[in-house]
Amino acid sequence: MVMDREKQRQRYIAGTEGAPPVPPPGGYRGAKRQQSAYVSPAPAPATAGYSAGETAAAAIEKKPSSVFSRIVLAVAGLFAGILLIVMIAGGTDLLYGVTMFALQLVVVGLVVAALVTSRGRMLGSIALVITLLFNVATVGGLSALRTSAAGTYDGMKSDEQKHEEAYPGIKDIDPQEALDQQSVEEVRAAAADLFADVRDQVTAQFGYQWVQVGDEDLRPERNGYGGESMLYEFATEGWATTEPIHDYATKVAIMDLIDQIVVDHGMYGLYAFNDPSESSIDPSVMTKLYGSDDPHTQHTWESYTENYPDPMRFYADIYDLANGDDSFRSTRDAQNARTGEPLEGLQLVVIASAVLQEADREAFEKKLEEYPGFY
Repeated sequence: MVMDREKQRQRYIAGTEGAPPVPPPGGYRGAKRQQSAYVSPAPAPATAGYSAGETAAAAIEKKPSSVFSRIVLAVAGLFAGILLIVMIAGGTDLLYGVTMFALQLVVVGLVVAALVTSRGRMLGSIALVITLLFNVATVGGLSALRTSAAGTYDGMKSDEQKHEEAYPGIKDIDPQEALDQQSVEEVRAAAADLFADVRDQVTAQFGYQWVQVGDEDLRPERNGYGGESMLYEFATEGWATTEPIHDYATKVAIMDLIDQIVVDHGMYGLYAFNDPSESSIDPSVMTKLYGSDDPHTQHTWESYTENYPDPMRFYADIYDLANGDDSFRSTRDAQNARTGEPLEGLQLVVIASAVLQEADREAFEKKLEEYPGFY
């Protein structure tokens, strides 16, 4: 035994002169292994298909979106499409109905459920954007504005209001007046005769030639109860001289001639809005309207007459650029571009309000039977 220990001792110290003794097998009792200050970084796991330097997070395989989130996105798109179709169809009542609000809540619930799942968050976010852009409040508001502008929204109207909207006449005007006065066709014929007489006599005495300005216009009159009546505002085509009229004496002579002609056609004498001796318009207002309160320097002369109780209103205007400023010239340029009428000279037009077409007379009378003593 002594010999064995001696051999072992010699094995430990052989060739180690001057070195500390080797620790016994298993180390000293209670001793701890000393950690090195440098720790080599763990190698990043190799991932096929990624270039060198790409982070490990980017190399993690992405999970596909869930089937549920795809369904939610489709439902949100379908609901938005339904809202738009109903709006285009003018179904404002349906948009604000209980059914649409209930469907909106269901869609919102599905979107929220998709957002709380990791695999449905991306498509759920897209569905949320669609829901925020196309919802009952937004689309319903647009539909209400659209139908209100078109006069087709009657969801909140009573039967009495709907009945009033269909009134064929005009509020506060006796419908018998429309039956007694000239029709659209009669106004058209009377205006044509008047224009022809004025053109012929002005050309004969002053040599001016004429050009037609625009076309006639026939617009339904509102009935005062939110609907359209069966009556119209009728404006004839206009007529204008092709040459300007600058001389004051010539203007007076032409207006005197037209005054005689309109009286011969059963109308009242001309009333000159621009003439301080006839008009009751305040001089400051007259200056704004006609460029001056002195007819010698006015850029516009405006005269008017009518054949009351019939509906014809006749206007004769003279425009004179020589008396106008740059602003007036710009106004006339714009009018010329819009209608093609001459920049200056004499212009004629007839307008009649609340007139009935002869073809509508029978239907008008029949419809009035539903409104006894009503106007």
